[in-house]
Amino acid sequence: MLFDLDGTLIDTAPDLAWSIDAMLGQLGLPVCGEDKVRRWIGSGIEGLLRRAVTNDFDGQPETDLYDRALSVFMEYYFDNLSERSRVYPGVNEALAYLQAGDYQIGCVTNKTGRFTDKLLKAMGLYDEFGIIVSGDTLPVKKPDPQPLLHAAAHFSISADAALMVGDSVTDINAARAAGFQILCVPYGYNMGRDIYDLQPDAVVESLAELADLI
Repeated sequence: MLFDLDGTLIDTAPDLAWSIDAMLGQLGLPVCGEDKVRRWIGSGIEGLLRRAVTNDFDGQPETDLYDRALSVFMEYYFDNLSERSRVYPGVNEALAYLQAGDYQIGCVTNKTGRFTDKLLKAMGLYDEFGIIVSGDTLPVKKPDPQPLLHAAAHFSISADAALMVGDSVTDINAARAAGFQILCVPYGYNMGRDIYDLQPDAVVESLAELADLI
């Protein structure tokens, strides 16, 4: 069973928004605020930064401005990635249930490895996972199926015996391409789209419901 990170296990939007606004302020650009950043999360740091710098969902900043923004953001975010973020209700209960049942558990995220590891350790979740596949572990990341297949191979589990748990169309597309089942939560970051409209195999309001679903 593989879990996405941002928007599935941990509400990371507050720290992302704080770091985005700090970066924008340093560059002399208008700040965004958390509500807008929440709507913009879902296609990686690259997409989020392009939207923040241009204040436009489909914006494409000049390369020089984007590069400066990325450098400044990375410094702010690395120092602040667990100051305001919180584990979602139900997550610890779900992981405890899976550990007791001897399930193989992994985390597959598009977040860069140095951020992933530091965040999971700060939130007390790092040791829950038998494998952690970050956005820079492989040459590709979700929605490519390879990160999911890589994790399944690590556990010697076939795709038809594997489940991806996520919050976005990116997770759904990766799971479908890998031949996994896909379970989603509705509270995460899906760029304003209703997760029910994307027809995952199941949706749970809280990961605490995982035990009953299984």
